[in-house]
Amino acid sequence: MHIGLDGIPLAAAKTGVGHYTFELARSLALVAPTDRFTLISPRPLNPLSADERQRRTLSNLHYSRLSPGLLNLRWWSVSLPLYLRWRPFDLFHGTNYDVPLWNRRPSLVTIHDLSLLLHADTHEGHLVRRGQRRLPLMARSATMIITPSQSVKQEVCEHLNIESSRVAVTPLAPRSIFKRVEREKTIETRRRLGIRDDFILFVGTVEPRKNLLTLARAFDEILRQTSLRPQLVIAGQEGWLMNDLFRFINRAGLQDHVCFTGYLSDEDLRALYSSCSVFVYPSLYEGFGLPPLEAMACGAPVITSRIPPIMETVETAACLVDPANAQELAGAIVRLLEDPGARQQLSVLGARQVRNFTWERTASLTLEIYKKVLGLTE
Repeated sequence: MHIGLDGIPLAAAKTGVGHYTFELARSLALVAPTDRFTLISPRPLNPLSADERQRRTLSNLHYSRLSPGLLNLRWWSVSLPLYLRWRPFDLFHGTNYDVPLWNRRPSLVTIHDLSLLLHADTHEGHLVRRGQRRLPLMARSATMIITPSQSVKQEVCEHLNIESSRVAVTPLAPRSIFKRVEREKTIETRRRLGIRDDFILFVGTVEPRKNLLTLARAFDEILRQTSLRPQLVIAGQEGWLMNDLFRFINRAGLQDHVCFTGYLSDEDLRALYSSCSVFVYPSLYEGFGLPPLEAMACGAPVITSRIPPIMETVETAACLVDPANAQELAGAIVRLLEDPGARQQLSVLGARQVRNFTWERTASLTLEIYKKVLGLTE
């Protein structure tokens, strides 16, 4: 088989979809060495990390950048369909909600979540309008749809009116770099970032859906109601619609207790996951919930939201809370900070749970879907 994949998510600093695209492409090339995989994009790749450069060198994984031109302004409707028409691809996989229109070949689209439709108030208006227009179109255009969880599959079937047989689930996995490191080896990273020894960690884009305002309120309550004085570290690039969070931090006088690190390398994230007192992920909505698994892979005890996709991912290996309840969240954090035994128990359970998720498994499941779409299964 010769499979084309959307390379656009690799043109910017990688967050969730970019990591998914890179890890899937690389793992597909590893599990199917006789097949060819080509990442296609009108934009140049963002520079890879040293670890990614080392792991990218596979003879059956290629990158094709189309020369910039006026046609690229209509990438999905004109330029990409024309390119695929004259190239020997068997199938195209859109890894970020989009597939080429007017495409004669089979195609798959990965729909990571339906937050643009179900939680429109947590996104900027122009993105919501685009999603409302394009998501149903892409779901109808693709031969088959991939989601990262059963929860998102159910949402796709219900809200986009898609038959269950057209949707397959392929869970995600932490990247291989996320393994526990000795605390001594994290000192330089924490010192450089201004992070104290005792800290609560959140990792993700700073945006409303991640529910950081509730986390800040829970943190404020901990400082006001207990003698605990941890630092709150929020690691991730700044997103959108977060003025309420910053106003609350300033009004509550938390500036000296909260550290915003911005976008971090995987090496820095690994150091923080490995050395935090507790990892907290109070998201209101997720398609899968990968950061809790990354934290578990590095030995961190995890507190996260009691919502279906995350419950599906972490099962009983995390402390689950109502993400809308700041008092419940504060209580869970305090209990873990005051109980080393409970933290250790969650760390052990998390290390066991994360073994169920690997990119090789994700790639193998995806490969079977390709074969099914192309009629290559028995």
